[in-house]
Amino acid sequence: MQTDNGPEFTKRFTKASLDEDFTLFERKLKELGIKHKKIRPFTPRHNGKVERSHRKDNERFYATHCFFSFEDFSRQLKRYNYRDYNCFPMRPLGWKSPKDTLHDFIKYGVTYV
Repeated sequence: MQTDNGPEFTKRFTKASLDEDFTLFERKLKELGIKHKKIRPFTPRHNGKVERSHRKDNERFYATHCFFSFEDFSRQLKRYNYRDYNCFPMRPLGWKSPKDTLHDFIKYGVTYV
């Protein structure tokens, strides 16, 4: 996973019960076996992609849904990701959706059909 150097990813906690070598975010990634790479500071080309992604998520999901609990949020996000996000065409996939790309891969064994 690649992130910027924002405090949500890099802020250290000093409670004795927490591992002080890692943030809570880094600890969870390590627990899941996901490598964490931080981008070089002051790299605006990456920030634009991330900000666009956040804006689109806000327009399509956060601004149009109400959540009553964290469990409700998780359930709605899972449904959104399955139904909407997987069907949205993306430039890196040749303007195909992740769902179409997976279908092509399963059917033809390649993703560039």
